[in-house]
Amino acid sequence: MSEQPRSRRQTRAAILGHLLQSGGMFRPPLAKAVRLSEASLSRILFDLKAEGLIEEVRRPAPYFGGPTGLVSLDGSVALAAIELNGQRLSVGVGSMSGELHYTERLPLPKAPTIESVGRVFLEALTLLHDWTRRRRIRLSQIGVSVPGLGRLSVSGNPIIPCDVGRMRSMFGELLAGVPVTFTNSVVAHATFHRCRTEDYPFSGTHLFVFVGQGVAGAWVDDAIEADALQPVELGHMVFGEGGPRCRCGHDGCVEAYTSLPALAGLLGVPEPELLQLGSDWVMAIPISPRVRQELRHRLYRLGLAIGNTLNVKPCGGVAISGWPSLLADDDRKALVDGIDACLLGGRKLAQVSLAFVPPSNGNDPRAALAFAAFCFACRGGMPAASTEAA
Repeated sequence: MSEQPRSRRQTRAAILGHLLQSGGMFRPPLAKAVRLSEASLSRILFDLKAEGLIEEVRRPAPYFGGPTGLVSLDGSVALAAIELNGQRLSVGVGSMSGELHYTERLPLPKAPTIESVGRVFLEALTLLHDWTRRRRIRLSQIGVSVPGLGRLSVSGNPIIPCDVGRMRSMFGELLAGVPVTFTNSVVAHATFHRCRTEDYPFSGTHLFVFVGQGVAGAWVDDAIEADALQPVELGHMVFGEGGPRCRCGHDGCVEAYTSLPALAGLLGVPEPELLQLGSDWVMAIPISPRVRQELRHRLYRLGLAIGNTLNVKPCGGVAISGWPSLLADDDRKALVDGIDACLLGGRKLAQVSLAFVPPSNGNDPRAALAFAAFCFACRGGMPAASTEAA
């Protein structure tokens, strides 16, 4: 077959990646998806099964005379997840399928500093180390999600004060030998939806937009590679002077208008109360005509930011996750109108599809766990120290 992956690692990554996103596949469609003959696929599945990475169970054939062996990821592979957000740091251990076996949520100080966040991070790592050691669990990958993480936040973070370099060194002291990958929170949430959301609307290249404690985006494509998801800070697009103060230090960012803290201020409720309500806030909190008008105005600005982003880098689809996805179509129309007003030619001429997906904030550390699973699949389940060419 043509265009087979260039290396054994890439071939294994393609197989594990498709199993991760599908939850399980029969051999014929799996072979077609990874562009392998069934004979070649069988040889690699034999190795993966011997290594305890996959399992094959009997299922009713999808059609008369069809295959009955469903290939899926083995639940014995243990992964760890650490997720940092504005209120707490969550740590957990789970499986490739997303099932969590252990979770701890540690509150952050009301006025966090680099030192205090570092102490909470160390406490979380100590809990993770002790829990896995007592149960003799060998971790295969750790995923760490940090809001605002980027090329300019190696030693500091403009969103939550933390020293990422110091965090990395803590793993060498407590969990030496376990592969660890840090990522921006939006990448973790994009991975979660890509791998865990049933009937996720896009399979090709698209823009994922996450509206939660912050507002950010990620470019997503189908490749099972570490750089298949790239963050884009569209939330810090500034609309003009005199706007509300953003936590990044600027005034008038789209995040300062449309993040969850901004939404809480607009609705006139404390942010903790809004977070506690979760998705139920839409029905629980009455919205006056004046507030609704302002809400739609802010959604329009968010649409402008998304449209601007698509002007810079066109793509065929946009998936939006977060509180806007909970609103009725009449309210969400303001966001769509904003995209159309800014996107060159509008969505129709630009051939851009738009979809809203459920909010994924509040279920930490599941997003970081999904990212850990993706990282494990990207290296084909092989040791991180392997020197095989890509």
